[in-house]
Amino acid sequence: MKLLSFGSLNLDRVYQVPHFIRPGETMAAGELNTFCGGKGLNQSIALARAGAQVYHAGAVGQADGGMLVDALKHSGVDCKLVRRLPCPTGHAIIQVNAQGENCILLFGGANQQITREQIDETLSFFAPGDILVLQNEISELGYLMEAAGKAGLTIVFNPSPMSPALLEMPLSYVRYFLLNEVEARDICGEEVPEEQYPQLLLKKYPESRVVLTLGSRGCIYQDKSRRLSVAAKKVKAVDTTAAGDTFSGFFIAGIAAGEPLEQALEEATKAAAISVSRKGASVSIPTREEVLRAEF
Repeated sequence: MKLLSFGSLNLDRVYQVPHFIRPGETMAAGELNTFCGGKGLNQSIALARAGAQVYHAGAVGQADGGMLVDALKHSGVDCKLVRRLPCPTGHAIIQVNAQGENCILLFGGANQQITREQIDETLSFFAPGDILVLQNEISELGYLMEAAGKAGLTIVFNPSPMSPALLEMPLSYVRYFLLNEVEARDICGEEVPEEQYPQLLLKKYPESRVVLTLGSRGCIYQDKSRRLSVAAKKVKAVDTTAAGDTFSGFFIAGIAAGEPLEQALEEATKAAAISVSRKGASVSIPTREEVLRAEF
């Protein structure tokens, strides 16, 4: 079984600010750092650091994407399916406030130049039963989802960032939804107590498995036959930028390795807790050894 992460590659410019900037306001940032990011890159690195062998597919700019490819390779990710294109690399402008919360402005760049030809070529290297990890930061996502589903790949989908176009995609091919309460509400189309969203999603997509992340309140897993809850670990949050991606990578690595669900959820929760205690996106993601040593 192979594991493919087909997703975004961004340069993250992270500004430390007293509060999120308001309309019409000019404010000095206290600090600026540039990190490798993008949900696709973050999840690929999390998968690799969790011990999985992972291929990354995507695109970067020829002039400014080398840092991202190097970061993937440094973490042990296979990058032979990453294309270099004559356009800017995707990037993000991230504000992090005094409470460690973040808001993010994305520019798609090369992430929005993914073609059906690239998708078909990439999927030709994989077979039924292989795992495909997706987010919502690249072009032709609906085509990719359908092509992979018809080819028998197991699709794990993190529907972030949420967009109206996502609701028109063939989500019935998704076997695992990894999402927060806001994304769950938008897909379900109604507002209910957050603990009810997994059940609502299963009514829409009965063959799926749902992992609902609730930040400091932990997570809920539900499929047709069972429901599990895992409490979050208590840590001082410094930067939550890659928390969800870290959780996703460690959970997917766990199920790919055949771990019991309880163990995969517990390790993912620990990994996310470690990541929020550190600044940055991909640089904040711990290794599996760190997670196993962690005492909460």
